[in-house]
This record gives sequence, C-alpha cells and structure tokens, in this order.
Amino acid sequence: MPKYLLAHDLGTSGNKATLYTIEGELIASKTYNYVTKYFNVNWAEQNPHDWWKAVCNSTRELIKDIDTKQIVAVSFSGQMMGCVCVDRYGNPLRNSIIYADQRATKETDKILQKIDAMEFYKIIGHRASPSYSLEKLMWIKENEPHIYRNTYKMLNAKDYIVFKLTGNMATDYTDASGTNAFDLNTYKWSEKIVDIAGIDGDKLPEAYDSTHVVGEITKKAATETGLREGTPVIIGAGDGVCASVGAGCVKPGIAYNYMGSTSWIGITAEKPIYDEKMRTMTWAHAVPGYVNPMGTMQTAGTALAWVKNEICKIETKEAMEKGISPYEIINKEIEKSVPGARGILFLPYLLGERTPHWNPNARGAFIGININHKREDLLRAVMEGITYNLNTIVNIFKNYVPIDSMVVIGGGAKSKIWRQMMADIYNVRILKPNYLEEATSMGAAVIGGIGVGEFKDFDAINKFIKIESDHIPNPAYREIYQKAYQVFLHSYEALVGIYEELAKL
Repeated sequence: MPKYLLAHDLGTSGNKATLYTIEGELIASKTYNYVTKYFNVNWAEQNPHDWWKAVCNSTRELIKDIDTKQIVAVSFSGQMMGCVCVDRYGNPLRNSIIYADQRATKETDKILQKIDAMEFYKIIGHRASPSYSLEKLMWIKENEPHIYRNTYKMLNAKDYIVFKLTGNMATDYTDASGTNAFDLNTYKWSEKIVDIAGIDGDKLPEAYDSTHVVGEITKKAATETGLREGTPVIIGAGDGVCASVGAGCVKPGIAYNYMGSTSWIGITAEKPIYDEKMRTMTWAHAVPGYVNPMGTMQTAGTALAWVKNEICKIETKEAMEKGISPYEIINKEIEKSVPGARGILFLPYLLGERTPHWNPNARGAFIGININHKREDLLRAVMEGITYNLNTIVNIFKNYVPIDSMVVIGGGAKSKIWRQMMADIYNVRILKPNYLEEATSMGAAVIGGIGVGEFKDFDAINKFIKIESDHIPNPAYREIYQKAYQVFLHSYEALVGIYEELAKL
C-alpha cells in the first residue's frame, strides 16, 4: 500500500491541498479559494475562518477516495509576514492583516527612531517595513488596543491552521524570521527589537525547525477534515521557503525565481547576505545550517492579472468562449510586439513595492506611449516591467554569488514567451521543471516526509523534480533590454516625488 504525504499551501487566493507519494509522485490536488479585502489604497486583510473552511473542503475533496491510514504526515506552506491575533482559545480576534498590507508606516518610523536601520537589518535579516508582522502588531496596539489586550498569540496563516488541527500554538523558524522580531544570528526572538517595538514578547509563539512534529490531528479536527485522528502534523514553513525547497534550492549554487501573485528570487547560502542598500532580505531556511536570501516584489502576477481584468476584457471573453486561459490569448498578443515594447515602459508598483525600493507609496505607470503604439505593446510592456524589476534583484545577488542558470516556477512560468524574456533580461539560462505550480506544496511535502522519518534529508526533493526545458539568452536582444532597463530605473527615481504627492491626495 502506498504511503502519502498531504501538503497544504495557504496562498493569497486560496488553499491548495496536494497529495504526494513518498516516491515523489503527484497524485492529485484540490484548491478552494477565498477572498482578500483590499481597501484604503494599500490595506489588505483576510478572514482566518475562510482559511479553515478552505482547508477542510479541499482536504475532504482530495482524500475522499483513499484510505486515510495511508497518509503518514500533514505539512504546511503558508503566506508569510501576516498578523493573526488569537485569544488563548485560538479564536481570531479580527481579520488577518496579510503580507501585502502597507498601513503600518508610522510604526515603522517609530522603530527607526530607536535603532539604526542597518543595525536592525543585521539582527533580523530584513529591513523595518510595514510589510512585516511586528509592525502590523504595533499598529493594532496603537489603533485597536482592545484587540491587542486580548491577543494571546500572534500567528501566521499556517500556524493558525496547525492550531485548528492539533490544538497547539507554534511557528517555525522561517515564519518567525518573517515577523521582524526574530534574531537570525541566535534563532531566538530578539529581546532588543521586541523592547524597541513596545510589544509583549509573550504574544510571540514558540518557534521550531520546519520539520518539527507539532502535534496530531485531534478528534474534532478529524471530524471536520476527514483526516484520521492521530495523524502527525508537521509545522512546515513559510511559502517562500517551501518554494525554495520545491525548486531544489536546498544547497548553495542553486537560484530560482517564483512567479506567482507576488514574485521573488531566492538562493541558498551559509550566511545572511547584507546588501548595503538593504534591498534584499534573508530568511531562516527550512534546511538546517543554511539561510535563504531573497528579493521579493509585491505585484508580479497580480499586475498581469490586473491588466487581464481591466484592460483585456475582450481577450477574457474570447477565452471563455474557447474554453482556454485568457493568458494564452494575451501571450499571443504580446508576441506581436517586439523586445522593448517599441519604447513603452510599465512600472509594476500597484501595491507599493518591497525589493528593490521599499516604498509603500510607489504607484504603477505606463511611460512613453505615443500615437503609433498598439495594444500588444502595452501588454508586452507590463510583462517586461515586471521582469525589469526582478532583474534588479538578480543583479544584487550576482554581486555576491555567481548565477549562470535559474529554475523558474509558479503560474507565470507557464508562459514560454515570459521564460524567454527572463533569460534575455536576466542574461542567465532559465530552467523549467516538470512541476511549476506545486513547488510550495512539494517543499512542504518533503519537509513533512523528513519530519516523520520517511526521508533522510532534503536531497529527497530530487525524487520529485526534473528539468524539462531551458531557455538561453538571445544576444540579439541584450543591448535593447540593457538600454530599456536603465530607463526603467531612471523612471522610478524621477517619479519618487510624484508618488509622495499622490499619497497626500
């Protein structure tokens, strides 16, 4: 009888439950969506009850035809940098403030009034920013003191679901390192930073290795999910780090690019990378002894989805009639344009930006439109603008480690034209693995397998992935993209003052 690993990936748009065998075979996956409430320009929240409903429904649908005794572990990947305030019984006291939320600007300023920005960066591995959990909890303390007073623990998305399954409140080192309260040098909560923030350190949960067995499925959870009572639950890791595992980035020398709603570029290193401009961050890795430097932009796939929803309504209607993805038609439109989009640039800052600018007031823009431009040029400019922004991250890491090739995963990696564009703009060989949208759940599955002793180490990921195709940089386009990229950088700098003015409107 085969043994199964059940992995949950709590993403931005929904939860994906995926079943793998311990031999690395993908059996099936089921997704249940939930909504994000965007408001006040750059605020973003989700209801934790929706996550639980998604987990229960996707699990029941996934396992309805198998013997649950064959499931040897349940493990997790989850959106990072959120703030879920729960009481001592685990009840959410308000909606979760998710990673994309940028409201905590004043709280960020308060931190930086008490500690040098670079000193903070070298303790935490991240810069002080409204994106992180600590600043969000500070905002709650200041603006919703009744919620703060009643908060027993601050959790992240997967941690809340782990509690619902086991009754135990905990987190792992990767998610802890995304709170801005975790000392990456000691792997403990930073008393110095917690004190500076004015937060009660007891509200932070105990942190463990990602492979830690945090508990077992309770009788109540078994009834709600259909899982077998007593099944081991592994704490898992944040989605960015799970993606690193799922992309095979488990030792130095391997780089990857995740292309989803957000996008990031990650590598594995023995020590944190401290960029002199603090543009990148370093997470704790799921692999013991290593850290996971990354650069993350806010709206990659989200920017393309905005274009699909607001500009490409004709293409979307046509796709529905043909029973295909609207992105297939959009990609064909993009192919009608040329590298450089005939001089149009798109700044992809629809929800502010993290790497490289760390500016919550940054805004999106089309630049360079003239009467001769066509629809396909606009669409290509969007895809190129996202890639230009990511190219800055690539260039930062190239200052520290050689990057000759890069594994690309996520929904955006389905696009052949986008993969070639990445090769041309990054000037690296782009590698496409057999699984594109399963990397995070696959990483969680490997973590779960190690946690229950089915796998010896993280090299087990090689059972799951193989490279199917690659894209080599086209020298003919290199000069075009180099020139356009420089103008892209100048365009952002030229608009910084305008962004500040717009923020006051």
